[in-house]
Amino acid sequence: MNFHDHIDASLDGRLSPEEWAALQEAVVRDPELRREYVEKRWLHALLEAESERLPALLEEPSPPLETRVPSPFRPAAWLAAAATVALFGASLVFFFQSRPAPVVATLIEAENCRWAASDLPTVEGAGLSPGTLALAEGMATIRFHSGATVTLEAPSVIEVESAMKCRLVEGSVVADVPESAHGFTIDTAQMEVIDLGTRFGVTATPFGHSNVFVFEGEVKVKSGDAPEAQHVLAGKSLVSKVGAAPERTDQEVRRVEAPDASPGPGWTAVSTATGRGRDAYVRRGDSHGPTGAQALLMVKHTDLAPTNVRRAVLAFDLTGIDRAALRGAKLTLKIEPSGLGFSSLVPDSRFAVYGLVGEQAETWSEDTILWENAGPLVEETLSAATATRLAEFEIRKGSPNGLVETSSDALVEFLHSRPGEVVSLLIVRETGESDQQGLVHAFASKEHPTSPAPTLWLKTSGDQ
Repeated sequence: MNFHDHIDASLDGRLSPEEWAALQEAVVRDPELRREYVEKRWLHALLEAESERLPALLEEPSPPLETRVPSPFRPAAWLAAAATVALFGASLVFFFQSRPAPVVATLIEAENCRWAASDLPTVEGAGLSPGTLALAEGMATIRFHSGATVTLEAPSVIEVESAMKCRLVEGSVVADVPESAHGFTIDTAQMEVIDLGTRFGVTATPFGHSNVFVFEGEVKVKSGDAPEAQHVLAGKSLVSKVGAAPERTDQEVRRVEAPDASPGPGWTAVSTATGRGRDAYVRRGDSHGPTGAQALLMVKHTDLAPTNVRRAVLAFDLTGIDRAALRGAKLTLKIEPSGLGFSSLVPDSRFAVYGLVGEQAETWSEDTILWENAGPLVEETLSAATATRLAEFEIRKGSPNGLVETSSDALVEFLHSRPGEVVSLLIVRETGESDQQGLVHAFASKEHPTSPAPTLWLKTSGDQ
């Protein structure tokens, strides 16, 4: 494209909008072309300023050489030229302000995704400039122009900063970084993870916890709670915590004890936060003590890392409920991010709900229960003397952090048949995983500061 001719054509408005935009970009980019543009604009303005006097000037005899004053020094000409340069300067400022930000990455996979409040395009194949992507459901992959590939697992919020850097606000990502992107960095609120040629995953939870796990190679991690950067090698992880979850206010406790998601009229809510209700989880080989005061109920099944197996146990106080009149029952659980493991490494997962029928059904305590003292509750295959299978549900990869609900005739019959006022349920994940760093699923407990506790909805009259 001959921009020299375009400059001439621009002086009398003979450029199309597209040609004018192309000329602007070329002039900003090329110093020599910019100089030519300014000079020609200045000369054009000068001639326009003198246009009315040109015929007379041409008829006037030439003044003696020593008395000639170059026309550019005439006040009117200078004013016109100055105005032209000012106008061009203003146009350059406007051009820079309106010029689109550079594209630093591409959204290469976004099938079956649901997005939240993102300020970047979410169509598969879209170029991404610096900005924010909020993935509400599904899994999406970004390829940065450095060559690094980052897979987002819903729900996640990520800020694209450059071809060599992004920031994980919340959620989980897995990064695959080739040699060309050596030094690619993922920040969280607590740590800065710098690639040294590797494949790694990073998680960040709403409670301010961050975790990095290295699948291959090595990363360097700078965190606020460590005086020096730490190197994390393949098969190792590093967790950064900012403290425990905030305590709930009395108002939040009342809201949690009476959830709003009623199935309809005639249903009564009984949660683990009601009466003698309680909830906890047990982990094989856990040396950190009972979990009854924690905000999350962790559940996981794996044959690759036996000490990571977890099960959740719930107790509901049905005092005052006419169980003989029960016509329906639904269990609801609020999914929460655990910050442990990665969804892309575990398939769609099936969970089973068991009703406890043994001696521990009423007597277990969230202040003392551990894997080692849970007895038959943690057997690989639960016996009929310990538990009865009541229902099941599924959580798909990349599912949003919403409510899961399950119901069955077996659950209603179990509640009918239990003699005591307190009934206990066991939540077991039956689906395994292809990598020991597969996702640890989590649900809100009665200690969660904002989400509803596990809840039984009971129908005692009318139609289901």
